[in-house]
Amino acid sequence: MLDVDAIQAELRASKTDGWLFYDHHHRDPIAGHVLGLGNGMVTRRWFYFLPSRGEPRKLVHRIESATLDSIPGEKSVYSGWEELHKSLKRLLGRSKTIAMQYSPQNNIPYIGLVDAGTVELIRRMGKKVVSSADLVQKFEAAWSAEQLASHLEAGKLVDSITQDAFRRAAEFVRAKKDLTEYELQQWILGRFRAHGLVSDDPPIVAVGPHSGDPHYEPKKDAPTPIRAGDLLLLDIWAKLARPGSVYYDITWVGFLGPKVPAQCARVFGIVKAAREAAVSAVVKAVAAGRAIHGWEVDRAARGVIRKAGYGKQFIHRTGHNIGQDVHGNGANMDSLETRDDRRIVPHTCFSVEPGIYLPEFGIRSEVNVYVAEGGARVTGPAQDAVLPLLA
Repeated sequence: MLDVDAIQAELRASKTDGWLFYDHHHRDPIAGHVLGLGNGMVTRRWFYFLPSRGEPRKLVHRIESATLDSIPGEKSVYSGWEELHKSLKRLLGRSKTIAMQYSPQNNIPYIGLVDAGTVELIRRMGKKVVSSADLVQKFEAAWSAEQLASHLEAGKLVDSITQDAFRRAAEFVRAKKDLTEYELQQWILGRFRAHGLVSDDPPIVAVGPHSGDPHYEPKKDAPTPIRAGDLLLLDIWAKLARPGSVYYDITWVGFLGPKVPAQCARVFGIVKAAREAAVSAVVKAVAAGRAIHGWEVDRAARGVIRKAGYGKQFIHRTGHNIGQDVHGNGANMDSLETRDDRRIVPHTCFSVEPGIYLPEFGIRSEVNVYVAEGGARVTGPAQDAVLPLLA
């Protein structure tokens, strides 16, 4: 639900004159989430200006004049582009510094949703455009108590399904029955449906060299069998099939044999140490009331892996924000792909998932970390060692 008073208080605290929302063909889902809009028709541009003081103002096209009727504010309408430009200038009034879903140099792509031309248009009106990244963290990425409960409920189901999937793979191997990555993936999706879970994409089921590809996708028309002696990586994410629910996202690894090979065990030990270093950095900072940023968490994990000699084999960020989308719009744990300098704020959740990817196999260990007021915690079990699935 849109909380105008809370947003205006935050705008005043950050010395920002207003937050300008803009959408066209649903290009900006953040706007829809923050404003509480549905999925109605948006074939024409609309603008919603929430000033730091005073009543919000909206600008909509005459043929879609009801687009923003569900939210408060004085409404203006336009038809032609010249009328749009004049009306938009009036909408912004004397404001000077305006937040938009914009990221300088696109450093945070999840936030950089407003097209360059629209940013140019606002600047031509004499306005300074700043990033809404911190506002988005507080008013879109932060969870309610109900969302945290949905995450924990989904987590119990996902954890159980993950362990059942490992058992299923082991049973097929013991019985010398055929089972492919794709078939196990589809079985997991069936378990999702049976337990009221949904996911934006299917889980990753990867054996052997495929586990060394962080975003590997099993293919129905190119099936890979799961066999004895394989390392099996499961990356599974899902949420409850309820409005407003949020994701739970984990990665575990198992070995289809009685004893885990020494190299796999050693690499997992390094990844685990990196995971624990990242989690510890967050827990300690939050408990001490000290600010910690996404890039710092990434550095904590990456430093462990670099020291062990595998820096070049850790090819992605340490973690991502989690929300109603599995890759949410809050701070990412990243000093590699971007330098995410957003502060980690209360009531947000993110993954910590360092990995080492070799030609023969890959190891990743993923947990979710939730930050509350004055404390942070991992929301589910954390893997301690590669699972020997045929022990």
